[in-house]
Amino acid sequence: MELAHIPLDQLKLNKVNVRHGRKAPDVSDILPSIRERGILQPLLVRPNGPENGTMRFEVVAGRRRFFAAQKALEETGDFAPVPCAIMEKGDDAAAIEASLLENEARMPMDPMDRYEAFARLAKEGRTLSEIADLFATTEAFVRRTMALANLLPAIKRAYREDRIEHGTVRLLTMATKAQQAEWLDLFQSDDHHAPLGNQLKRWLLGGDNIRTTVALFPLEEYSGQLVTDLFAEEQYFADPQAFWQAQEQALETRAEEYRAKGWASVEVLERGAYFANWEHEKCSKKDGGRIFVTVSHNGEVTFHEGYITQREARAKERAASGPGKGDTDAKPPKPEITKAMERYLELHKSVLFDTSKHLPKLSALR
Repeated sequence: MELAHIPLDQLKLNKVNVRHGRKAPDVSDILPSIRERGILQPLLVRPNGPENGTMRFEVVAGRRRFFAAQKALEETGDFAPVPCAIMEKGDDAAAIEASLLENEARMPMDPMDRYEAFARLAKEGRTLSEIADLFATTEAFVRRTMALANLLPAIKRAYREDRIEHGTVRLLTMATKAQQAEWLDLFQSDDHHAPLGNQLKRWLLGGDNIRTTVALFPLEEYSGQLVTDLFAEEQYFADPQAFWQAQEQALETRAEEYRAKGWASVEVLERGAYFANWEHEKCSKKDGGRIFVTVSHNGEVTFHEGYITQREARAKERAASGPGKGDTDAKPPKPEITKAMERYLELHKSVLFDTSKHLPKLSALR
């Protein structure tokens, strides 16, 4: 790499610069220093061929310093040649890498800038693994960034202009082009009824957020489409009806396996019902323990092995305590009473008996 001082009129911003195409940057923080001392740190440039007999160069990295120098030139009418590090001509991938690395170090880019830079590197032949190694990040991070490629241009613009927040854009990467177009119509309508956040996820997935990790069946048996959220590294079932059909078949197969192993019964609770541990007690298979199965609305299935109800447990205890002791209809023994209470009850009995003898006479007086 060669170092040289190049006049400003021989420089122009290169299209591979990761911030190319955006509005002129705010250089108010560095302008006073550059106006007084010039550019001290070299710009990264590469040859762009002769024009009118003069060699031209493209600025690959150093966009803000370049704009500040141009502004200083407009103000004073004079600016010293700029120190530049000259790259070899024609290596777009290397130029993009250099621009991206410098911009990340100086001022972190927004996700759209990063996506566009990664996309250009991929177009130049860099693999996801190579891009990840270059910027000391993970391949999963690069893949998530590249997921923005699935967005319609109008959605990308709205995101860049901060009219759509990151969580919503992340979910829109899961949508088909048709779904994105439908959502965009809602977003741009006068009443702005486009779903956002978790509402958007339900809207995309038909009302159910069912992850593939909850399936009891191999995914090959599912006849519908899968939707991938690369940011969360999860997949969802796009067709809830097809999912439940496959899930219920797999659940019945699992129930038959439990029965074949000797469990007394397998009871599948109503979808969404809660299994109350405090109303049940553990019980082994040989003692009549059963399998209780809960199925949540998000598709998750839980098998509670070896339980009976507390009522059944108490009945077993009474039956085990001795002959006749397990009769649930037996009356409870009368509680013991004191001697004073016995005399009080006897007194009341005698009063009631004496009064009953006079009842006919009292009725006759009427």
